[in-house]
Amino acid sequence: MDTTDLPTPAQTPDDDSLAAYAQRAYLEYALSVVKGRALPDACDGQKPVQRRILYAMERMGLGYSGPNRNSPAKPVKSARVVGDVLGRFHPHGDQAAYDALVRMAQDFAQRYPLIDGQGNFGSRDGDGAAAMRYTEARLSRITSLLLDEIDQGTVDFVPNYDGSTEEPRQLPARLPFSLLNGASGIAVGLATEIPSHNLREVADACVALVKNPKLADDELFTLIPGPDFPGGGQIISPAADIQDAYRTGRGSLKVRARWKIEDLARGQWQLVVNELPPGVSSQKVLEEIEEITNPKVKAGKKALTQEQNQLKASMLMVLDGVRDESSKDAPVRLVFEP
Repeated sequence: MDTTDLPTPAQTPDDDSLAAYAQRAYLEYALSVVKGRALPDACDGQKPVQRRILYAMERMGLGYSGPNRNSPAKPVKSARVVGDVLGRFHPHGDQAAYDALVRMAQDFAQRYPLIDGQGNFGSRDGDGAAAMRYTEARLSRITSLLLDEIDQGTVDFVPNYDGSTEEPRQLPARLPFSLLNGASGIAVGLATEIPSHNLREVADACVALVKNPKLADDELFTLIPGPDFPGGGQIISPAADIQDAYRTGRGSLKVRARWKIEDLARGQWQLVVNELPPGVSSQKVLEEIEEITNPKVKAGKKALTQEQNQLKASMLMVLDGVRDESSKDAPVRLVFEP
C-alpha cells in the first residue's frame, strides 16, 4: 500500500487542535461562571442563588400579606427554605445556599438586609451562623421592592433545571439593588466590587434620571455624593477621587472609624469608637493593639527590634487600656482609656 497520498495528522479535517478545544471549552466555562454564579445581574442586583432563594421564599408565603402588605409572615426553619431552593431551582450544595441566605440576613454585611433572620446569624467579629436547623427566616419588608410585581407580566420566566417548573430570569426590581446593597464577586476574567448606597439618595437619582436621561454627572453627584456602608464609618477620600471612581468604574475608597470623647467624673475622659470601616471587626482591632503593646520576637531574631520597642513605648505612653463593650444595644463600642 502506498502511504504517500494519505493526509498527515495535521491535515485531517476532523482533527481539532488541543489549543482550539481548550479555548472553546474554557470560554463556555467562563460564561457559565459569569452568568450563572459569581456576578450579580444589573437588572435586579442579585446573583442566581440569591434570586432563587428570594423567589422560593415568596412562593412559600414568607413575605408580607394583607391589603396594605403590612402583615409579616411567620418565620420558618432555614433548613426548610434551603430544601425548597435545592429541590426546585438550585441543585447545588446545601451549605452554599445556606451561606447565601445567611449573608442576606446580616445587617453588618448588607445595607438593607433582604431576609429577616431569627436566631444566631453570625457577627462582624467572624463568628459563624448557627446550623440551618436552628435558625428561622422570612422575607424583610424591603423585598417588596423586588417581588411585588412578579406576577404581573413584568419579567420573563424560564424553565428550572429539570423543566418541572419555572423561575424568573430576573426579579422586577423597582430600584437598582446592585447600588443599594452593593455587590462583590470574582468570576473568570471579570470581577466586581460595588459599595452600598443610601436608599433615599439612589431613589432621588433614579427620579432625576427618569425626568432627564441626559442628566450631567455633576448634578448626579449632588444627589449621590458617595457610598453608605452598613456598619457606618467615615469616608475620608476626596470628593474628586470618588467622582473619578464613579465615572471610570475603577478606584478605591478610604474609610476610617468614627469616635467620640466621653467625659467622666473628676475631669477624666475616655475615647469611644462606635463605627468601624467595612470588613473590620472589634476583635481584629484588639488583636492589632495587643501585637503592638505586647510584641513577640520575630522569627530569626533573639530580641525585639528597635522599631518594635519604639512602637510599644509610644503606644503605652498614651494608652492605659482598651476594652470591647459591644453588646446587643451597641453593635460596636470600643473604649480607649488614656
